[in-house]
Amino acid sequence: MREAHSFHIPVMGLGFTIDTPAKVAHLGIDSVLAIGDHMLIERMRKLYCTKMGLPYVEINEKLDDFRARRITEYLNLLNELAEEKLEALRNSISDKGEMLREYFDLLPDNARIKEEFTKRFKKWSDSVQIRQWLRENLKPGSIDVNIMTKVDMDKYEHGEKLPVENNDAHVSLRGFAKSKLRSSLILSAGMNPRLFGYMEQFEDFYPDENGQIKKKIVLKVSDYRSAIIQGKFLAKKGLWVSEYRVESGLNCGGHAFATTGYLMGPILEEFKNNKEELAETVFALYREALKEKGKIIPEKTPGIKISAQGGVGTAAEHEFLLDYYQLDSVGWGTPFLLVPEVTNVDEETLDQLINAREKDLYLSNISPLGVPFNNLRGNSKDREKEERIANGKPGSPCVKKYLKFNDDLTERPICTASRQYQNLKIKELIAENLTPELFNREYQKVVEKTCLCVGLSTSALKVNNLNRKSDGEGVAICPGPNMAYFSKKLTLREMVDHIYGRSNVIERKDRPHMFVKELRLYIKYFKDKLAAAGEMPDRKKEKYLKTFLGNMEEGIGYYQSLFLEHGQIFNEELNIIFTDLNSAREQINVLKDKMLKVLTAERV
Repeated sequence: MREAHSFHIPVMGLGFTIDTPAKVAHLGIDSVLAIGDHMLIERMRKLYCTKMGLPYVEINEKLDDFRARRITEYLNLLNELAEEKLEALRNSISDKGEMLREYFDLLPDNARIKEEFTKRFKKWSDSVQIRQWLRENLKPGSIDVNIMTKVDMDKYEHGEKLPVENNDAHVSLRGFAKSKLRSSLILSAGMNPRLFGYMEQFEDFYPDENGQIKKKIVLKVSDYRSAIIQGKFLAKKGLWVSEYRVESGLNCGGHAFATTGYLMGPILEEFKNNKEELAETVFALYREALKEKGKIIPEKTPGIKISAQGGVGTAAEHEFLLDYYQLDSVGWGTPFLLVPEVTNVDEETLDQLINAREKDLYLSNISPLGVPFNNLRGNSKDREKEERIANGKPGSPCVKKYLKFNDDLTERPICTASRQYQNLKIKELIAENLTPELFNREYQKVVEKTCLCVGLSTSALKVNNLNRKSDGEGVAICPGPNMAYFSKKLTLREMVDHIYGRSNVIERKDRPHMFVKELRLYIKYFKDKLAAAGEMPDRKKEKYLKTFLGNMEEGIGYYQSLFLEHGQIFNEELNIIFTDLNSAREQINVLKDKMLKVLTAERV
């Protein structure tokens, strides 16, 4: 029997979940916010202080370490708001308990706390006794934070490079580490040795005298190999990874980190089969590192959680992931963009999401990070970008400067979405005297980059009626492909009831199973890679293509066996799943022939 909720709300962009904990934490729901945009964070802190009648003192740019301090104070505010709301909820027992009823109604029917309260409430008449039980048992959802490890460029002042502690990801880490939160830091986008090493300085990441860790580490990973490499790396520093969060390579929102055709089902199977070995291997290194540092050493191996997210859309899929793969939680991201109670999505963008179909949700190259990015066709940020191009002014003003990585054309890194970079790059293309066709192709690669620093936070400003003079009106948004199957505005209650199978909000009858959808996305991704094979280095090309295709073939075989033996939960959908898998295998056979022709032709 589960303790409480079995889902979490992942981070979505810079602004879409920036205050989600203030809306759901008191209801026992875990959620994640990005803490990379200290400018947005300070504006949100002022907003909530004003709303709640709390004193607000600006943390301006003249103050020492102002970026980290903004993050710390905002997280402390979210923590305070969650505790106050939860306390009001506990006390609502004396006022017909409407708030309390909402808390318990949202919980899954098999939650232990729900069943226990129902039994006790029938027996108790003393409100003091009930309130005491509520205080001991009703816990807030975790207010977790996300740091994208890649967003950690060097900082300069007066022409001199500043110490690494001034880098954006380092500042975010410090802001979280100094907060009062007892929650998790979710690290995404791969390993950053400098950042991981910096974590060693903060006591909250180490176990206390009771073996408890105040600030836990969660790694967002794409496969088991990545998990064990990063887990061991951190363990050698005396840092324990409390959770490995598996995210679909392509069937997710935001930046997409595709595997070489290694599918989500087989990846989760590997975690399921190796969880104990992972814990034991890492714990041996962890104990030794803690001993060397003179830290408290836990008597037994700390717990490891495995969670997953990316493309889940039905209660049956949710239950299957939890039960078969023995997951601790399942992330529901994209569908919550249609829940105004939970996320910040302006009305125009919300209407676009509601009406979006498969063709409107695509993997783009708009990110200045150079990583594929899930995009909504026709969003207002892209329209703003196209207007600038049409007016002969490609590129965006670089207001926030979070994604300044490229130093191909300048002494210091600048952002590829910036006006400065695009003007310089276009001049370089003109000087190359390319053919019109080749020039246009290269030109489009330059101007397609979008300013995500601003675009991914603008919606939060619009929803909360905050000043946007320096930000503009364009909204960038990054839903996963799963958005195509959710087509109406939802309340929190409707969304949660859908997750737990108490209702169904999906009106379309043609939604493929989440594993099938991911497989289709990988087949399309492979087709694109095969078409661009001429641009790949010869020594890597053949190995990459064959590995990719082989992993997909193995994945199909795995799914056929899995659903044959354990697919009863999907009932009538099973026939469709097998038909889809057979169709995918046929497509792969065709692609195999094409691949061999490409490789053979290039050898001649």
